[in-house]
Amino acid sequence: MTTEKKKKNIVVPIILGVLLVIGIVFGIVEWNYYSKHVDTDDAQIDGDISPVVARVGGYVKDISFEENTHVTEGQVLVKLDDNDYKVKLEQAQSGQKGATAGVGVAQSQIAATTANTSTAKANVAAAKVKLNLAQKDYDRYANLIKDGSITQQAFDQAKAAKESAQAAYQAAVDQYNAAVKQVGTTQSQLAVSSNVISQRQSDIDFAKLQLSYTDIKAPATGIVSKKNVQKGQLVQAGQSLFSIVNDGSIYVTANFKETQLEKIKEGSKVEIEVDAYPDQKIEGEVYNFSPITGAKGSLLPPDNATGNFVKVVQRVPVKIKIHPSKELLTKLRPGMSVKASVSTK
Repeated sequence: MTTEKKKKNIVVPIILGVLLVIGIVFGIVEWNYYSKHVDTDDAQIDGDISPVVARVGGYVKDISFEENTHVTEGQVLVKLDDNDYKVKLEQAQSGQKGATAGVGVAQSQIAATTANTSTAKANVAAAKVKLNLAQKDYDRYANLIKDGSITQQAFDQAKAAKESAQAAYQAAVDQYNAAVKQVGTTQSQLAVSSNVISQRQSDIDFAKLQLSYTDIKAPATGIVSKKNVQKGQLVQAGQSLFSIVNDGSIYVTANFKETQLEKIKEGSKVEIEVDAYPDQKIEGEVYNFSPITGAKGSLLPPDNATGNFVKVVQRVPVKIKIHPSKELLTKLRPGMSVKASVSTK
C-alpha cells in the first residue's frame, strides 16, 4: 500500500510538470509568433465586379450566355429588339437626304443669281457709258442754244435723251442691287441648309449609336453572375442585367483593428489561409490601406458625439494582393472567408 501511494504521489507531479513544460513551450512559441505577425480572421476574398447595364430600353430578343459561365470582353451577351431603332435611323437618313436636296437647290440658285449679277453689272456699265454720252450732248447743246446755233427742238431732244439715259442707268443699278441681294439671300439659305445637314448627320450618328446599344456586350473578360434578365423581358435604360467577375482581379480585403496598423506597412508579406481550402496556403503582400474605417464607410456611420459614448476599436480595410496557383485561382470566389497573417519582421 505504501509503495502504491508513493507511485501515485510521483505520477501527479510528473504530469503537472509535463503540462507546465508544454504550457511554457506553447507560450514561448505563441509569443514568438505574435511578436512577428499580425493576424485577423475578419477578411474575405474580393474582386473587381463589372455591372452590365442596359443603355437603351427594349424587349429582350436573344440571350447568348448562361449564368456562371466564362465570357470574353466584347462578346454580345444580350440582343434587344432593334426594329424601333432601325426606323429612327431611317428617319434620320431621310431627313439628311431632304436637307442635301435643299443644298443642291440653293447652290443652283446661287449659280443662276451670280450669272444674273454679272449681266446686271455689265448692264450698269453700258448704261453709265450711254449716260455719259447723253450728258456730254446735253451740255454741248445747252451752250449752243445760248448762241442760237441750234433749235429749241434739238435741245429738247438732247435733254430727253439725257433723262432717258439717267432712267436707264438707275434701272440697271436697281437691277444689279436686286441681283446682289438675291445672291446674299441664297447664300444665307445655303448656310441654313448646310447647318441642317450637319444636324441631320448628328441625328444619324445618334441613331446609329442607339442602334448599337441594342447589342449588349461584355465589358470585361470573366465569369457572369447575378443574371436578372430573361428572353422577352422589357428592360429599361439604366437597368442592371447581370454582373461579371473580372479575370485576374482577385485580391483579399482584410479588416485589421486600428491598434494593429502600427506594425503593418505597404509591401509587408502576408500568408493567406482560405477557409474553403485550408491545406493550400497563399502568399501575398499588403498593397494599400483604406482612407476610412469600415464603420465610417457604412450606410449609417456611427456618430460618437450623440448619446452616451462607448469606445469601440475600429477596423480599417487593407487591400492585399495575392499570388495563388492557377488551379486555385479558378476556385476562389469573392466573398469567401480567409485568415490573413501579416509578417512584421
